[in-house]
Amino acid sequence: MSRQPAVTNYRKRRARRIAIGAAVVVAVAGMNGPALWRFGAEKYHDYEINQPEYKADKGHWSFLDIPSEYQVNGVHAAVLHTGKVLLIAGSGNNQKNFDAKKFETVLWDPKTEDFKHIPTPKDLFCSGHTQLPDGKLLVAGGTKRYEKLQGDVTKAGGLMIVHNEDPDEPKTLPAGTKFTSKKSGKTFVSMDSLLVEKAKKVFDPKTGKVLRTESGRGRVYVEAEKAGKKFETGAQENFRVQGLTGADARNVYGMAQKLALDKKDFQGIKDTYEFDPVAEKYIPVDPMNEARWYPTLATLEDGKVLAVSGLNDIGELVPGKNEIFDPATKKWEYAKKLRKFPTYPSLFLMDNGKLFFTGSNSGYGLADEGREPGIWDVETDAFQKVPGMSDPDQLETSASVMLPPAQDQRFMVIGGGGIGESEESSEKSRLIDLKEPKPRFKDGATLEKGTRYPSASLLPDDSVLVTGGSEDYRGRGGTNILQARTYDPSSGTYKRVADPNVGRNYHSGSVLLPDGRVMIFGSDSLYGDKANTKPGVFEQRIEIYKPAYLFADSRPEVTGGPKRIARGGTGTFEVTSEKPLKTAKLMRPSAVTHVTDVDQRTIALKTTRTEGGIEVTVPTNRALVPAGWYMLFVTDDQGTPSEAVWVEVP
Repeated sequence: MSRQPAVTNYRKRRARRIAIGAAVVVAVAGMNGPALWRFGAEKYHDYEINQPEYKADKGHWSFLDIPSEYQVNGVHAAVLHTGKVLLIAGSGNNQKNFDAKKFETVLWDPKTEDFKHIPTPKDLFCSGHTQLPDGKLLVAGGTKRYEKLQGDVTKAGGLMIVHNEDPDEPKTLPAGTKFTSKKSGKTFVSMDSLLVEKAKKVFDPKTGKVLRTESGRGRVYVEAEKAGKKFETGAQENFRVQGLTGADARNVYGMAQKLALDKKDFQGIKDTYEFDPVAEKYIPVDPMNEARWYPTLATLEDGKVLAVSGLNDIGELVPGKNEIFDPATKKWEYAKKLRKFPTYPSLFLMDNGKLFFTGSNSGYGLADEGREPGIWDVETDAFQKVPGMSDPDQLETSASVMLPPAQDQRFMVIGGGGIGESEESSEKSRLIDLKEPKPRFKDGATLEKGTRYPSASLLPDDSVLVTGGSEDYRGRGGTNILQARTYDPSSGTYKRVADPNVGRNYHSGSVLLPDGRVMIFGSDSLYGDKANTKPGVFEQRIEIYKPAYLFADSRPEVTGGPKRIARGGTGTFEVTSEKPLKTAKLMRPSAVTHVTDVDQRTIALKTTRTEGGIEVTVPTNRALVPAGWYMLFVTDDQGTPSEAVWVEVP
């Protein structure tokens, strides 16, 4: 009884302190309400996205822990049949790296989380690549010289056509050869060595007499010996080659149109390599006939590879000189016909052996030539244009996928924008069914925002993960889109899933990993702030997305089966699963750059349940199932996939 007043007084003092504290909190909140609200919202968001129920519905993003010495400007990525991921940077869109010949490739093992540096022989930045039938990765082209914008060019330069009128011998001119104008006396220097073929004699078929001699020709990029505008040339001029004497001085000469201080585009290389996943090294093979920067390499029905488009060794769009690589001989030969496309065109092998151009591309090329979607017969060069594209001027920097399963021959073109540095972007997803008698594009489900550079990866549950991108050119104005969604081909609808933590635009891409996760990498924003006042920094962080199916209470496990199944053949796999099995599929591994991936496809397999697992049958059509290595996934009746096992289709 004697302590009651003291307790009562304590409670009164405590109540007053709480009231004063609450008043202070209210006052502070009044001054900092938005900040406190954001702080609380962020904390709640972090709490929400880490709840089991949320992950099971929308999946989860996390950062890949990359030691600093392995952080590179990843521009290209390919999944190898060893299960590892090849991440190619080359010079990584960095002039200093290029000048220092610092070319990088990193190999990452998703199982062990180990990284490894791979010696990189040339600047494979902005090359093309595709999976070969034997499991190697073909990498062709890359960067010979970085662009220079008008105002940064100090020496006049351009294309020099070199003639050789000697019918007996070709002529070799080393890099550094000087060409002096006969008219103005201005001197230009070649940047590369050059072989000029000998002249060709043209005979009269009736008499056998020589009618005329056509000079051999070669081309080389030249720059003025001295800096300054006064060393530009006007219209066409003839040039003598310094150092030549006698008949050579008369027979060998140069001709050039205007050599000026104009903008100089990127220039490509001819170099070609096979990356061996087992030896883990680049192996040089026969170079291409044409230098290419931003080319597409498309697999053909017979396993050969078609190289299309790109900027050549003088920075011009390759004028339709497509060529084919034979994996058996390791040699390139020009294709029979010519067809011009913009750079990095999305060309998919159809089940009839023809190629389908969806219209997606990366940019360089004429605005009114080679951009219309259509079906291309490489053998005859016949091109059937496909109508119905509702915004044909918005296909640059769009993504294209062959929707699962490949047997349906349905394609989707996602997002994109106007040509060049346009501010325009499209929120559309355009669909086409090539099995229809008269195929025609139709608009499908839309994205929330106009989206350039979206990444799209096929998932083993037959959905498509679409993530990243920006509303404006290279994320200009802070317009990166922190959203991800899956597309269901059966219902034709999008579903929002967990949002990524990092914005992605130019030089980004995504690949499906054998364990069912997705890796997204890269991004090369033009600016580093919304006001466009700070230069952008290449995004070296890599995120891993775990789709909702990886948070299921169980997933099938494939524990045994053949490593090789021929087309038309069967294979029996041991499968442990708590739920009934539903599907099996082969998924061709990705080789992606600039959100262009024409390799990935999902092939549905005919299945028969066995006592301990499942028997699968591979389709017989070699255009539907190109030779090579595939990830085989088995899914249960809830759509939950197993981890993949690797199977070779010989």
